[in-house]
Amino acid sequence: MEKEENQNTTSKDHQEPEKETAKPEEYSDSKINQDTDQEAKEEIKEPTPEEKITELEDKVVRTFAEMENQRRRFEKEKEEAFEYGGYNFAKEALNLIDNLERSKQILETDEKLKGTDALNKSLEHLDIIKKDAISIFERNNIKAIDSLNKKLDPNFHQAMMEIEDDTKDPGTIVQEIQKGFTIKDRLLRPSLVGVSKKTSKKEEKTEENKQNIEDK
Repeated sequence: MEKEENQNTTSKDHQEPEKETAKPEEYSDSKINQDTDQEAKEEIKEPTPEEKITELEDKVVRTFAEMENQRRRFEKEKEEAFEYGGYNFAKEALNLIDNLERSKQILETDEKLKGTDALNKSLEHLDIIKKDAISIFERNNIKAIDSLNKKLDPNFHQAMMEIEDDTKDPGTIVQEIQKGFTIKDRLLRPSLVGVSKKTSKKEEKTEENKQNIEDK
């Protein structure tokens, strides 16, 4: 009897442990993960050869369009450099004409030189130099702006003062302080001018009062 009990006990000790069964929750989670991975794989599809060709064609078209835009910008910059390359030099060169005009005004107002042959010859030479300079400018498409007796144009003129003048329409240029110039179709510098305006009412009343007093 003791042997049988020992044998039963030994057999029980050597029995394999029972396998744990998967819980329903763990099984369902694993199933969901598998389904999600499958869906992701289905979504990431390899593009077809036709789609690859279409994509490459689009890239080529965009590349050519960018190259064409760059070529046009380069051509425009090249043309502007050729047309207006001397813009800054021309603007600085205008100081020569200004200095000639100032020199002429100084000589004309010098009391010691008034009426002398030296003054007349000096003014004559200054006029010749000024005309030659303007002629050189004109041959290079640098032209003086015509201002006197013209209506004020903000694109070409800059009003520096107002001058009362009832003989002219308001806004008419009656004085040119500094001559303006253009280079081709671009403004090099504006003309500095004085424009006309109507006589103020106060002065008109003052004149009327003076006239009334004189009549009395």
